[in-house]
Amino acid sequence: MKAAVYYSTGGPEVFRYEEVADPVIRDSSVLIQVGAVGIQGGDVLNRQGGALASNPHIVGYQVGGVVIATGPKVTTLQVGQKVAATMAFGSHAELVSVPETSAFAVPDSMSVHDAAGIPIEFGTADDCLFEFGGLQAGETVLIQAGASGVGLAAIQLAKQAGASMVLATASSDDRLDRLREYGLDHGINYSNTDVAAQVMRLTNGKGVNLVVDSVGGKTLEGSIASLAYRGRVSWVGRAGREEQAPEIWPIMMKNGSIHGVFLGAELAMNPVRTRTMIEGLIARIAAGQLTVVTDKVFPLAEAEAAHRYIESRQAFGRVLLVP
Repeated sequence: MKAAVYYSTGGPEVFRYEEVADPVIRDSSVLIQVGAVGIQGGDVLNRQGGALASNPHIVGYQVGGVVIATGPKVTTLQVGQKVAATMAFGSHAELVSVPETSAFAVPDSMSVHDAAGIPIEFGTADDCLFEFGGLQAGETVLIQAGASGVGLAAIQLAKQAGASMVLATASSDDRLDRLREYGLDHGINYSNTDVAAQVMRLTNGKGVNLVVDSVGGKTLEGSIASLAYRGRVSWVGRAGREEQAPEIWPIMMKNGSIHGVFLGAELAMNPVRTRTMIEGLIARIAAGQLTVVTDKVFPLAEAEAAHRYIESRQAFGRVLLVP
C-alpha cells in the first residue's frame, strides 16, 4: 500500500510518499480501505517531535472508510460496511487494521469524509462539555479555538443542550461570523481583543460557567480569568505549543476547577460508555442534527501541504487526506 511516512520527526517536509507493507489483520481486527484521513492536532504534534512507534512511521489517529476484511473473531462488523475508526497511529495510509472495538459503524448514507471527522472531534467535545464539564441547560460556555474540529463540535453540542450563551474565540472576524450558523452567540477575536475582558463585558461581570480550552499556555490563563465563581475548565490540549507552563493559581480565588480531558484514555478505560456516546453522536450527525465541517481535502501524497495548511491556522473545521 501507499502511505505518507517519515523517518525522523520535524517540519512537514519530513513526509515521504512511499510503498510500505500492508497492515496485518489479527483475529479480532478489521482491515479498512481508507476513504478519508481526518488529520488531528495530535498528528501534527507527533510529527513535530513524538515517538516513532514504527520505522518508517505512519502517523495519524482517525479515518473513515470501508471494511474489506475481518479477523475470525470479529462479530459486529462485516465486509463492505462503512466505518469511522480510531487508532494509536497509522491513519496516513491507504489501508489500516484496527481492533473491532476501535471501529464504529456508520450508515451507508454517510460519506466517509464525514465519518473521518466524528469520533475524536465530537467525542472530545461531548466529554469536555458533559462528562467532565458538567454543563447544564441555562449555563454559559466559552469555546477557545471555536473554528477547530473540537470547537465546532462543542459549539453545536452546547447550543443544542440549552446553554444560555455560547461564546467562542477565533483569529478573525470572518471565521467568527461563519461560526454563527452553528450556534455561536458571541464571537471574540483573540488577535485584537482581551478575551477575558470581553467575556466579562458580555456576561455583565459574572464570567462563564464552563470553558473548553484546547490551546493551553497563555490561553488557559485567559480561560481561568474568564470563569465565573465556581466555574469549570475542560482542558483538552496544548495546540498553542507553548513550552512554558501556564500559571493556574488564580483559579483558587474563584473556587474553580480544571479537568484534564483525554478521549483516548476514556476509550481505553471506559469503552462501554464512550462507544454508546460516539454511536449516539454518529446517529445525530446522520439525522442532520449535527454537522461535520470540512475545510480542505488534500491527496494523501500531499500530506506535507496538508500539515502546512493546518499549521498556518487558517483551517475552519476539518482538514482531510484522501488516498
